[in-house]
Amino acid sequence: MRHERVGHTLQASALVNEAYLRLIQIKHVQWHDRVHFIAMASRIMRRILVEAARAKGFHKRGAGAQKISLDEALLVQEGPAPDFVALDVALSALEKVDPRKCKVVEMRFFGGLSVEETAEALHVSAGTIMRDWRLAKSWLARELEGLQHHDA
Repeated sequence: MRHERVGHTLQASALVNEAYLRLIQIKHVQWHDRVHFIAMASRIMRRILVEAARAKGFHKRGAGAQKISLDEALLVQEGPAPDFVALDVALSALEKVDPRKCKVVEMRFFGGLSVEETAEALHVSAGTIMRDWRLAKSWLARELEGLQHHDA
């Protein structure tokens, strides 16, 4: 939500509220721990943001959205909203190739989990998460570039 303009209709509190409402509707889930819960919330927040972007027409040639960069340093910059629809398409493609890398991106980018929390949630080492994160960012950058050229 840090990328959204001031006064955007989907404020952080509304996003969290919507995610909460969706989470409490899920039946038969045994929450293992806080990290498991945040991982699930990350996926739900991804869906909510993509739905909101689609509802606003961001799927039509980017609708002026900025190109996504998953570098942590860029996650705090001000500016136009990222193209969540293009990111969702790229993440769906990544999930088919490497589901764990997709989960790493969801947990870190959408859920804000640290490397250590993500490692704990996925039962791998922090080093593995860092490698997955670097490779996923590279893969997604190429995929998003291809999507951008395809739409042009």
